[in-house]
Amino acid sequence: MKKHFAGFVFVLLMLGLCVPPAFSQASGTVKGECKDTEGNPIADGIVVFANQDTGQKYTLKTNKKGEYFSLGVATGNYKVSLYKNADDLKADKDLFHVNGFHVQLDENVVDFDLKKEGLKTAQGQGLTPEQIKQMQEAQEKQKKEVNTIKTLNEKIVAANTAMKAGDPDTAVTTLTEATQMDATRDVIWAQLADAYRGSALKQTDPAEKSKRLQQAVADYQKAIEIKQKNMETATKKDPDDNKRLAAYYNNMGEADGKAGKIDDAVKAYNQAAQINPEGAAGYYYNAGAVLTNAGKSDEAIAAFDKSIAADPNKADSYYQKGVNLIGKATLQGDKMVAPPGTAEAFQKYLELAPTGPNADVAKQMLASIGAPVETGFGKKKAAAKK
Repeated sequence: MKKHFAGFVFVLLMLGLCVPPAFSQASGTVKGECKDTEGNPIADGIVVFANQDTGQKYTLKTNKKGEYFSLGVATGNYKVSLYKNADDLKADKDLFHVNGFHVQLDENVVDFDLKKEGLKTAQGQGLTPEQIKQMQEAQEKQKKEVNTIKTLNEKIVAANTAMKAGDPDTAVTTLTEATQMDATRDVIWAQLADAYRGSALKQTDPAEKSKRLQQAVADYQKAIEIKQKNMETATKKDPDDNKRLAAYYNNMGEADGKAGKIDDAVKAYNQAAQINPEGAAGYYYNAGAVLTNAGKSDEAIAAFDKSIAADPNKADSYYQKGVNLIGKATLQGDKMVAPPGTAEAFQKYLELAPTGPNADVAKQMLASIGAPVETGFGKKKAAAKK
């Protein structure tokens, strides 16, 4: 009985030795290199080997060279997918994938070259070699454009920082470099003009100041020409285009005014008002200010009248109109007689801005011509006697 039991145990042991270990599995190594559509390595990319028979997955990460490697991948048929990063993996947005790749016991190589795959796709779509060449050139042009815009934006930011720091000369240098990179951007020419205008105001030498103001005007003109051309050829209209173009004319008018070119300044301000009627009150006001400083009272009054017509609530326009009118006042004996409309201009200013920065002066002007002081509170005060 004991011999029989021992023999039974021996048979079981022999059978156990004939059963292969459960964890023993045929496997191979996988490796590859991943490149993007421009031929650059895809660093920190994700490569997933998904067994199409068992569902088992191996998730691998690429190094800085775009390479990946793994041991112990079970043999079988796989779908191999490339993802740009972990987020794209979660969203299941692959860059490319290969179906039915068979992993063998030996080394298995799966390279991803998206540039070549793009060409294969193009050829599969029936594109001719010339069409493929054109496609490649378009892609290269787009790549260059992206890099150019990035660099230009960096220069614009640097120039703005310099301007805020009160260093317009550095801004001039930076923006000049930007125009040398790409001379087709109206925004860059306009900002370069702003920088020259700011630099001019810091000059103590009149000749140098004039030179920089002239350069500012020239650069504003370039910005205007480019902007107008772009607006004419644009298939989709930007509602802010007129405002930007008008702003270029307005700033050019200021540079002209600082340079003593009064007629050119007024012309620029008037052009701005025509292009952007919503801002006309401000542009006509600026024209009136330039004319006032030039001693051209009649033309200044006409400009302030236009400003008032565009915005009847622009208090400063009434005040400046009054200033120009009272400058034309005459003395009759010991009494100052101002032209018609003078008192009304100052009174309207006080009605709109009873506590405005020029309120006290407006009251003094009214008193000087013996006119009553009226405020926005509906009260009248007797004019002070001198």
